Order: sequence, then structure tokens, then C-alpha cells
Amino acid sequence: MAKQTSVEDNGTGRRVHLRIWRQDGQELPETRRLEEFKVPYLPQMNVISALQQIQKDPRTADGKSVAPIVWESSCLEEVCGACTMLINGRVGQACSALVDKLAPNGEPITLAPMTKFPLVRDLVVDRGRMFEDMKRVHAWIDIDGTHDLGPGPRESQEQQEERYPLSRCMTCGCCLEACPQYGPQTKFVGAFAVNLVRLYNMHPSGALHKNARLESVMDEGGVQDCGKSQNCVEVCPKEIPLVDSIASVSRDATKRLLFGWLLK
Repeated sequence: MAKQTSVEDNGTGRRVHLRIWRQDGQELPETRRLEEFKVPYLPQMNVISALQQIQKDPRTADGKSVAPIVWESSCLEEVCGACTMLINGRVGQACSALVDKLAPNGEPITLAPMTKFPLVRDLVVDRGRMFEDMKRVHAWIDIDGTHDLGPGPRESQEQQEERYPLSRCMTCGCCLEACPQYGPQTKFVGAFAVNLVRLYNMHPSGALHKNARLESVMDEGGVQDCGKSQNCVEVCPKEIPLVDSIASVSRDATKRLLFGWLLK
């Protein structure tokens, strides 16, 4: 008689061991706890699919029934940045974190929420400050929409290729999590916002507000607060040249500070 294959372990017998830091809310620090789970391994499994396995049957490794884990995700292809969290202590996207790479020999995978933003619950944080900082640096191009503007300004291929890498930011927060200068104790806008200043100032239409954007990062919390640690560029999942953007905006801000009065 053929041996019956277990549905739970998909016939491989392999389990994925997850250690997850949980907390019921920012105002409930006494609920912070580490819970461990073991879920069936699936081929090409990523951290999101491991969390989905827990969601099906939220029981810890020792069989205790618990509340389902709360996390965010949307695109599942490293475009939206919603699933950013700490994975084995390094910030990244859960959707592109493959179990085979994280735990090739069955090692535990530790998950925790980002630390530089207010905690909502479990692995979810409130990144609203990023969007406030986008408003601060005027991270958009003004179009009133009342009439047909016709074709946009022409750009050379070289200009497009220079600007495109800067546009890949998905406001995931990785650069801010890794930045020693960023956090609730400072007003520093961080590398992502400085990069957006460079991006929109390079655009032919966006350049109309170039000075306003530069002045927005010349005050407290602006580009001068960067500590030059370069951690941001090391963790950016989109490999945006953040250090180059900080250097570029810093040069333009200095010129604006020294010679801007001539234009008034």
C-alpha cells in the first residue's frame, strides 16, 4: 500500500520556521512579543506566501491559537513598496524575499516592523510622514488640467536615461530605515525626498519650481542634515543613485544660498 502524502508538508517534509515580532498597537508596548510559526514549504516561496500560510491557520509552533498576523502588501512584485519590513534585521520587501535564499538549510527567518515610523500593528507601520515630506519638497509637476497643453517638452535620450533611475522610487522607506539621521527625533526629510527634488528639478516643466524645491530643503531637516553615511544607497531596492542625488541637490542648494539674492 502506497504511503499517503501529507497535505500539510506538500510531500517534502520541509517546514519554514518564522519568528515574528508582534505588537497590538503603538500605545500598547506591553503587548510586544516574539511568536514562532512553522508552515509548510512551497516551491518558490517568498515571505509573503509564508505569512499567507500562517493566515490560513494562525497557530504558533507550539500549537497555540493566536490572532492573525497583520501586514501590508499590494503588487507582490516589488513595485508598490507596501510590504517593506525588517527581514533578518535588514530592511526590504517581503514579496521579493525568497525563503530559499533566506533559509536554505531551514534556518529561522525573523520578521519585524520598521523602527523609524509609528507602529500600527504587528508588521504594519504608518509611513504618512513620507507623504508629508513629499508635499514639503513639492514632489510633483503642476498641471491645471483646464486646457490641452499639447505635447510635452522634447528631451534628449541622454536626459531621459539620466532621469529615469531617479523615478523608480516607490516610497518604500528602506533608505529612511537605514539612515542614522532619520527618525522621530529629527525633521530630516531623508534621501528619498532629496532624490525627488533632483528628479522634478531636472524635468523641463518641473524646473519652473526649482527654486521653491531647493529652498524647501535649505531649512531645518533639509539636505544639510545628511550625515553622509551612505546607508541609503546600500539598501535601496531600486538601486537609485541616492548619494549622487544628495550631492547634486546640496550643490544646487549652496548656489541658491550664495547667489539667490541676486535674483530677487
